[in-house]
Amino acid sequence: MSTQHDSGPRRNSMFRTKTVEQSIQDTEEPEHALRKSLSALDLTVFGVGVIIGTGIFVLTGAVAKDNAGPATALAFVAAGIVCALAAVCYAEFASTVPVAGSAYTFSYASLGELPAWIIGWDLVLEFALATAVVAVGWSGYVQSLLDNAGWHMPDSLAGTNEETGFGFDLLAFLLVLLLTGILVLGMKLSARVTAVVVAIKVAVVLIVIIAGAFFIDSKNYSPFIPKAQEQPAGAGLDSPLIQLMFGYAPTNFGVMGIFTAASVVFFAFIGFDIVATAAEETKMPQRDMPRGILGSLIICTVLYVAVSIVVTGMQHYTRLTVDAPLADAFKATGHPFYAGVISFGAAVGLTTVCMILLLGQTRVFFAMSRDGLLPRFFSRVHPKFRTPYRSTVLLGVVIAIVAGFTSIEELASLVNIGTLFAFVVVAIGVVILRRTRPDLHRAFRTPLVPWLPALSVLASLWLMLNLPAETWLRFAIWMAVGVVVYFLYGRRNSRLGKSG
Repeated sequence: MSTQHDSGPRRNSMFRTKTVEQSIQDTEEPEHALRKSLSALDLTVFGVGVIIGTGIFVLTGAVAKDNAGPATALAFVAAGIVCALAAVCYAEFASTVPVAGSAYTFSYASLGELPAWIIGWDLVLEFALATAVVAVGWSGYVQSLLDNAGWHMPDSLAGTNEETGFGFDLLAFLLVLLLTGILVLGMKLSARVTAVVVAIKVAVVLIVIIAGAFFIDSKNYSPFIPKAQEQPAGAGLDSPLIQLMFGYAPTNFGVMGIFTAASVVFFAFIGFDIVATAAEETKMPQRDMPRGILGSLIICTVLYVAVSIVVTGMQHYTRLTVDAPLADAFKATGHPFYAGVISFGAAVGLTTVCMILLLGQTRVFFAMSRDGLLPRFFSRVHPKFRTPYRSTVLLGVVIAIVAGFTSIEELASLVNIGTLFAFVVVAIGVVILRRTRPDLHRAFRTPLVPWLPALSVLASLWLMLNLPAETWLRFAIWMAVGVVVYFLYGRRNSRLGKSG
């Protein structure tokens, strides 16, 4: 059976592809083999653990007040559909190519080495920034809980000071180091820790839904879809790219406001794709990867819709606060106890978000290292724990320092554009691999190819165009740096380039 990279001219090409068979064969090298210990339940728990974060506690109120009113529930449905389109593409790849690296590995098998490098480079940045941002957010919640108990962190250790521009976030730093240690000790331990924390987090969300349902006033749902309000067109780099390109100004409220809101709440769903990075450590990936990816997405969509219906029913959308809408809605109805429960749930819940983002990044870095595109030193696994301990420790320490010294909320939108970019690449990859390797056994098949992947690409591009031009500029700079690194190191040291 001939493959695309067998011939001489292709071997030196930037678009040489690595066959699925070769990718799977590489996972069997003793020094570079990860332990298979995860089940479908573990994967679903990982997915729920990373998707449910601050989004459900914060975005619901902010979007209801500014973009969609009670129709925020429909915005969550719309965003969930966009994610579902991408999820079925991920499910086909993850079950067909059960190898660490997620979109990077999928791209290597379908689009070629340079596109794979670009998406891997993209994911390493996205997961690193996301981990640091979440760690800083977790630190804020914990400091708030400590303040309520009468114990205050010294200003110099409480994070970057807005006045002096300097400070060290000790809690964020220690959290990342602790989670790094857990990941080094093994995936099953990570899965158990995640299961306990996710159980607490989901319990808090269910308490919010059930308790809040008793305080709903149906008058707050009127009007369910408020009258549309057009926004003034902007011209700066902080304006959405679509506005600068076509003069289209997003609409708040009304039917189009639901889609404006969907582009915001979409970011509450980020994370289900990280489940795909654990494919190599799954006992039966062909069966369990689709269940884990799609199962976690369905559970979170239902919880998001329920929470948004409750919070807009408890308090009129015009009176919701932006910083802590759920907690403040309970306070407004005279039940401050639940506000404390929500803060506790958010603080506990963010630990799993942080850990699973870190997990995803280390697996992508590990896969790139095993292929020789990054130094092979980092692809050795621990002789006892069978985890990529070298890359995990390196990345964990770097991210801990970044989280400790930097206030990087303004970089959070880079996480979003990177994720959407990965969605586009994976959807295109599914169509290409169907054409180039129709013989492959696919335990899960994306329906309606090529139409469904095409729809996924268009939906993801639409949300990308709604991001600020400044985000696109930063993303382009990082990608340009990545291309330079590839030509200086990755292309010369690629194992695929040296073989054959």
